[in-house]
Amino acid sequence: MVSQSRLVVGLVGGSHLVNHAYFMLLPPIFGPLRADLGLTNAQLGVALGVVGVVVTALQLPFGSLSDSRGRTPVLAISLSFGALGALLTATAQSYTWLLGASVVTGIGIAGHHPAHYPLIGAATTAERRGRAYSVHGFTGALGFAAPPAIVAAASTLGLDWRLAIGAIAAVGTLYAVVCLLAFDRYVDRYITHPTSDAAPSAAEPASDPPLTTRVRRELLRVVASPPIVALTVLWFCTSAAGWGIKQYTATLLSTGYAIPDSTANFAVSAMLTVGAVLIFGGGWLTDRHAPGPVLVGGYAALVAVAGLLAIGSLPVLGALALVLVLSATVDGSRPARAALADALSAEDSAGKNFGLLTIGISGGAAVAPPVLSVVVGRFGVAAVFFAIAGLGVVAIGLTGVVLSVGGRAVARGAQPGD
Repeated sequence: MVSQSRLVVGLVGGSHLVNHAYFMLLPPIFGPLRADLGLTNAQLGVALGVVGVVVTALQLPFGSLSDSRGRTPVLAISLSFGALGALLTATAQSYTWLLGASVVTGIGIAGHHPAHYPLIGAATTAERRGRAYSVHGFTGALGFAAPPAIVAAASTLGLDWRLAIGAIAAVGTLYAVVCLLAFDRYVDRYITHPTSDAAPSAAEPASDPPLTTRVRRELLRVVASPPIVALTVLWFCTSAAGWGIKQYTATLLSTGYAIPDSTANFAVSAMLTVGAVLIFGGGWLTDRHAPGPVLVGGYAALVAVAGLLAIGSLPVLGALALVLVLSATVDGSRPARAALADALSAEDSAGKNFGLLTIGISGGAAVAPPVLSVVVGRFGVAAVFFAIAGLGVVAIGLTGVVLSVGGRAVARGAQPGD
């Protein structure tokens, strides 16, 4: 069980890295796309937005498929379409082609959360699940960082951007083959397929209703669960806060503390690195103390750190020291959020629940940029960090709602059936 658990966590972690790399294909090549295809910034923004729209739209369909047909079929769709989307991006000859590549890439990315989280939940015990989710979060952070580094390395070597993206597609294809073969040969079916995959009883219809009917029915069922709804809003808030931290910390240091731009950008890079590493600390604390205290402690730290930075009266060294842990107040809570969601999910609803929660993440990323840009324009960048602190307060309240309504299973962080 332990060796199989580690295998599943490792395979899912690799898939997370690959899928997040697909998510970041376009931003590092905006310049070459403008030059080679004659595209405008607005067109590139639409292409990137198409990926997000497809990912959001397919969360519940893929969640339903994951719960009814199995996790590995969804994983296969995710890895295959993601690699194909990267290949189409690398060979794009027109804007229409690029938009089609964005649709295909979005289909691939959309399946990874509805497959990943249930696989980890089924393969691990409650005592180890927080650390397993921390591995998942860390590999996802590496995936976001991979395409910019690969494109930069290719540029330094004088290689074309198409080769860089093509290399990502090739590595993704190879990983898809290895990952899916490993699941097929070495991972038990009780991990890869939920209980709802069993044969129907005589009292049940022999055929399933259409996917759209199942998605509509199951969406109503999920939305009728107050803890899942509250948790979705919680993931929305933390996504919006995380976006604000990543985008405006350098500006705050430059304008509010007169720190040179180069130093401010280096501090942001160091902050994101610290946040990624401390995901492991969040996983360990989740396993040791349960998700609730970890979430409340992290969000309380977010309120304090963002509020102190927003005031603008800290010494420069103090501001830099606080910035180093700012992202970690959100990143470190990721394993606890996932473990909490797992505790609320029966085996045949985990895919749908995590699909809905991913919509919360996508919604936060979609809403935060325009809203916070208006805040900056009218009130200055410090107001963004007061808003982030406010999101931390809301997150604490939502955590309390989930813990209160979810009952003992949530407090223990144990999945039903453990």
